[in-house]
Amino acid sequence: MDKEQTILALAALAQTTRLDVFRLLVAHEPKGMPAGEVAQALAVPHNTMSAHLAVLTRAGLVQAKRNGRSIVYRADLGGLRGMTTFLLKDCCGGRPEICAPLIADLSPCCPSQDKA
Repeated sequence: MDKEQTILALAALAQTTRLDVFRLLVAHEPKGMPAGEVAQALAVPHNTMSAHLAVLTRAGLVQAKRNGRSIVYRADLGGLRGMTTFLLKDCCGGRPEICAPLIADLSPCCPSQDKA
């Protein structure tokens, strides 16, 4: 992810409903949720939710896939990874040990599936 895309993603998340939508979709990975269920879960009118989902999609944080008559939305974890990587790429001026506490805080939420 480049600077412009990162700014777009951060701007998309800098709004309460969109941040709630993104967090909800992350919680429903990998299955995702139909747009109507997202709107219902957050008590947001369907047309307003469509606008929020469009902003998140343009920002590279959400993906949409038609499933019959509904559209299922999923968090784009690759977009989240790209944004996070961009923000941390030059971590602490080449001193990655300074970022170690941040990385350690992220690790417990997503335990590795590797048993090697």
